[in-house]
Amino acid sequence: MVLIVKGGYVIDPASGYEGVADILVEDGKITKIGQDMRMHGEPEDCAGESEMPEKMIIDAKGKIVAPGLVDVHVHFRDPGFTYKEDILSGARAAAKGGFTTVVLMANTKPPVDNEETLRYVLEKGMETGIHVKTCANITLGMQGKELTDMEKLSGNGAVGFTDDGIPLLDEELVKKACEAAARAGKPLSFHEENPAFIENNGINAGKASEYYQIGGSDRQAEIRMVKRDLALAEGTGAEISIQHISTKEAVELVREAKKKNPHIHAEATPHHFTLTEEAAIRYGTLAKMNPPLRQEADRQAIIEGLCDGTIDIIATDHAPHSKEEKEKAITEAPSGIIGLETALSLGIRELVEKGYMTMAELLSRMSWQPAGFYHLDAGYLSEGGPADMVIFDSKEQWKAEGFYSKSGNTPFAGELLPGTIYYTICGGQIVYAKDEKE
Repeated sequence: MVLIVKGGYVIDPASGYEGVADILVEDGKITKIGQDMRMHGEPEDCAGESEMPEKMIIDAKGKIVAPGLVDVHVHFRDPGFTYKEDILSGARAAAKGGFTTVVLMANTKPPVDNEETLRYVLEKGMETGIHVKTCANITLGMQGKELTDMEKLSGNGAVGFTDDGIPLLDEELVKKACEAAARAGKPLSFHEENPAFIENNGINAGKASEYYQIGGSDRQAEIRMVKRDLALAEGTGAEISIQHISTKEAVELVREAKKKNPHIHAEATPHHFTLTEEAAIRYGTLAKMNPPLRQEADRQAIIEGLCDGTIDIIATDHAPHSKEEKEKAITEAPSGIIGLETALSLGIRELVEKGYMTMAELLSRMSWQPAGFYHLDAGYLSEGGPADMVIFDSKEQWKAEGFYSKSGNTPFAGELLPGTIYYTICGGQIVYAKDEKE
């Protein structure tokens, strides 16, 4: 397909370019970014969307044209838990949210600790229309006892390694994992929750746990493990990310570690920079997640970390669960919320509209920087680069409903949010259009 995206406000976080421009796409690549482009046979007064055989023109005037978003922390529950989500439904939700590349976590059943499961995930991902990448596990069976064969798994397509969902408690094993990942040239992502400080996970030990009269998760569960893993990674050469950071102390630990170790990264979720433990009281299990929502000072510290670059990745931790599961008691319901379809809007509302970040900075942390951590050819707009784009109106509101995900477990359901997505384009093909028929 030959495609021209005309007259949009183009933002490329990789080069810093911003301005009104046209983008010509041919054979899945951007071939030109410039002014007043026309296709052969296009009328001079062409306005709006125009279709010709194997050719298409999208009028993007008044809208932002950005690189397809990159989410490096999603759970598609496939294989093993496909009643919650599967790779096809998860990819549709991603496309609706403006994401053209996702990196799946490996806590499936069976886990992605072997070549067969890895092959299954990647082959199914190729059916989706977007770029579906996956991590493999750090340890066999996610048992935290024996390392997987990182060299072999990376050679077969794993883009990184994580036991997300389960913390690694063995310090010697963490050190060996860092060394093995460095040899393989792949990053590690750490889930930082020490069970020694957790009685009932998913709810902050504080106002929220007191409300439910349960033990909750103490902030030290995160702080202690972040401090330990930053120290263990030093000198190994491993690229590591502290996942879904939730405490002000952990943000500061990462900030200090980055001054002496350039291989340190951190991610924040939209729910952690938007909500506090008050939401867990208001919404119950729909706001239960690991790590839990904490206090306002923690939320502000996460925003500050995003602004100064301490936290360089925004990732959703998209975690679908069935309605029946989330309707269980607070101590029994699983943790996690869906996030792919609301992430860009929450970033606009909480970070851009409130003056913390520019749109370009937000888009960088949702595309170019996460792509860089996983060494992905994504997150930028340039001639010769991939034709992966999201086209959206940052001011126009939409109602958070009618989710493409199989699940609807989110406290943001029903809210009016800014940032209506009109098109998601991956490899030069339209994978989501606002007015498409179900």
